[in-house]
Amino acid sequence: MTEDDRARGAQGASPAAAAEEVARAAAHAFGLTPARPDDAGGPSAAAQRLHTDPDTVERDLIKLVLTIVELLRQLMERTAIHRVEQGDLSELQEERIGMTLMILNERMTELCDRYGLTMDDLNLDLGPLGSLLPHNGA
Repeated sequence: MTEDDRARGAQGASPAAAAEEVARAAAHAFGLTPARPDDAGGPSAAAQRLHTDPDTVERDLIKLVLTIVELLRQLMERTAIHRVEQGDLSELQEERIGMTLMILNERMTELCDRYGLTMDDLNLDLGPLGSLLPHNGA
């Protein structure tokens, strides 16, 4: 079953089924596996749910943090554009906000380059809800 098939099926599903689909999509995006009962002497349930590869844990953590920062950056940018369109800001405030957002975008690009990530890597697929971030900054 493709992602599109699952999304179409979840649209008419109950909220619980839609939430389950979102959980599966998030688990897939973050490399989670279903928890199994804790066996005596076996790894804990938390350790079984997460693929904790020491070689990729730093990159995965950076990916999560940068995803959150990019989401907040886009929200701040939209708010700033709305305020400029409403005429709520002075020219100096508009200039400062514009410079701040440009610098933040540059830093995001630098961090993505440092950790071998692209902006597309930060965009999580939320299953029936679509992607977390708009594509191509749209």
